Amino acid sequence: MKKLFAEFFGTFWLVFGGCGSAIFAAAFPELGIGFAGVALAFGLTVLTMAFAVGHISGGHFNPAVSLGLWAGGKFPAKDILGYIIAQLVGAIAAAGVLYVIVSGKSDFVDIGGFASNGYGDLSPGGFSMMSVLIAEFVLTLFFLLIILGSTNVRAPKGFAPIAIGLGLTLIHLISIPISNTSVNPARSTSQALFAGGDFTAQLWLFWLAPIAGAIVAGFIHKALFDKE
Repeated sequence: MKKLFAEFFGTFWLVFGGCGSAIFAAAFPELGIGFAGVALAFGLTVLTMAFAVGHISGGHFNPAVSLGLWAGGKFPAKDILGYIIAQLVGAIAAAGVLYVIVSGKSDFVDIGGFASNGYGDLSPGGFSMMSVLIAEFVLTLFFLLIILGSTNVRAPKGFAPIAIGLGLTLIHLISIPISNTSVNPARSTSQALFAGGDFTAQLWLFWLAPIAGAIVAGFIHKALFDKE
C-alpha cells in the first residue's frame, strides 16, 4: 500500500504541477511562463517526487513507465495493475482540484482544452494524427531509455531523478506544439475526462503510442544495454 500511495501522490503532483502551470501560468497576461516554463514545470514535478517517494515505489507516475520497466525486466507483472490504478486515481484527483480552482475565476465560462492532448484540430500546431502518433511513440521510447539507463546498477548513483526530470523537460520542449505532450496515459486521461468531447475521443492515441514506445524501449534496453 505504501507503494500505491507513493504512485498516487507522485502522479497527482505531476498533473497538478505540470498541467496546472499550463492552465494558470503559460499565457498569464504579460508574465506568462510560455512553453519553456510549462516544460520545466513537468520536469520539476518528476524530479521532486522521484527524490521524495522514488525510493518507495520506484517513482513511475505513468502507466507507460510501469509497462516499459516490466518489458525491460525491472518490474514484476503482478504489480502493474495496482500501479496503473493508483496513477489514474492520482491524476484524476489532481485534475479535479485544478477544475475546482479554475472554475472559481471571476470570468470563468468553461474550462476549454484544460491542457488536454490532441491531434488534428486539437493539436496546438495543427499536427496530424500520424505526426502525433510518431512523436508520442519516439519520445516515450527515449524517455524509457533515459529511465532504464539512469537507474541501471552501473549508472552513477543518486543522479537518476535529475536525468529523468531533465529528460521530461526536453520532451515537452520538443512536443508541446505537436500534441501538448502526453508520454503519459494517466496525465492524458485525467485532463480529457474534464475537457470531454473530441479530447475524450482522441484519448486512445495517448494510450497506444506511449505504451508501445515504452515497451519497445524496455525490450531494446534489455537486449542491448542491460548486460555485464
